[in-house]
Amino acid sequence: MNKYINDVMEKVVARNPGEAEFHQAVEEVLESLAPVFDKHPEYEANGILERIVEPERQIIFRVPWVDDQGQTHVNRGFRIEFNSALGPYKGGLRFHPSVYTGIVKFLGFEQVFKNALTGRPIGGGKGGSDFDPKGKSDQEVMRFCQSFMTELARHIGDKTDVPAGDIGVGGREIGYLFGQYKRIKNRYEAGVLTGKGLDWGGSLVRTEATGYGLVYILEEMLKDHKISLNDKKVIISGSGNVAIYANEKVTQLGAKVIAMSDSSGYLYDENGIDLELIKEIKEVNRGRIKEYLAEYPDAEYCDNCTDIWSIECDIALPCATQNEMDAAGVQTLIDNGVIAIGEGANMPLTPEAVKLVKENDLFYIPGKAANAGGVATSAIEMTQNAMFDEWTFDKVDQELQKIMVNIYKDASAVAAEYGMEGDLVAGANIAGFLKVANAMLDQGVV
Repeated sequence: MNKYINDVMEKVVARNPGEAEFHQAVEEVLESLAPVFDKHPEYEANGILERIVEPERQIIFRVPWVDDQGQTHVNRGFRIEFNSALGPYKGGLRFHPSVYTGIVKFLGFEQVFKNALTGRPIGGGKGGSDFDPKGKSDQEVMRFCQSFMTELARHIGDKTDVPAGDIGVGGREIGYLFGQYKRIKNRYEAGVLTGKGLDWGGSLVRTEATGYGLVYILEEMLKDHKISLNDKKVIISGSGNVAIYANEKVTQLGAKVIAMSDSSGYLYDENGIDLELIKEIKEVNRGRIKEYLAEYPDAEYCDNCTDIWSIECDIALPCATQNEMDAAGVQTLIDNGVIAIGEGANMPLTPEAVKLVKENDLFYIPGKAANAGGVATSAIEMTQNAMFDEWTFDKVDQELQKIMVNIYKDASAVAAEYGMEGDLVAGANIAGFLKVANAMLDQGVV
């Protein structure tokens, strides 16, 4: 990093103590930007970097709720409205015990550049709570969501800030949140949340979008190097929406998924994972992936989910959570012949893992580009809401595929322009940064 970028990074660490994930996310972007500041001194002169690493607004609030036994609980709610240079803040809500300010800021910072890459007029934000919906009844989840939205409602709107789902926030939670927003505001503002039910303003393909988008950009990258997905062995960490629909799409394109995981462990089936059974276990029954063995006793199960990277494969798709793949995991994949890694989760590779990937010239797509399909389709949902329209599955899917292909092409072209051909990490970081930075220059010091 050059001196200016290094000075900004030091200020980020000093001003945000103990927020390791945020520091990591900022450093990953900043270390790509030295050639940009060499070429564009006006960015430094106008303090673009100092402003872009500081959220426009940080909201923390108390969320009291009552369980089915009448016991009162208190969680923390968060919303980080990071940057609105390109449009209203846009980003999901995560309900998980690990959520704290540093996690939300890391996710919000990533969202700024990811959203910019989609080409849609949306800024970046993120939110959530340290509430854990696992093991809670529907009534408990509803009461929590209503309490959470009672505070959040004053900060959001279809032209201000548009939340969506993330880990722990699916269709059930979005429904409860929207119902409370409507109750408080006394108006039907469909565009205030995305990921809604199909009967009341939601979009087709939204559930599948992040997983499908990951595979579309993966396919485009491999095509660029004359490689087909056909007959490739794939392992996918996670078993939420991203993992399930990455499995679905990569299988449709001729590959075979042989392993998936959840937080309790991983599953290996050399004959290929039965996706319909996984959907029943995870989406219908909200169960654990180990239940797969009841139908397929010859499959293998390991109760250490991080060991999934020990399985021999051609393609690895980490789709669970941040920093789930370390350098040791990457080295094992390399030793077993992996050719490509695509990030379905936000920042699932550690910095050491990314370094090893680059040193070994693996085909690699960072999450900033690879998992942009979800927010791209959320923006498509916003478009449909604004038009009072409803698009077909095929129309949304085609638009999603076009967006993901364009992200790959933009990142590739920008990487080559700045002397880093083939480096999609640098390409995605710089392409996203340029769009946001130029908008900030146009809008003055705000």
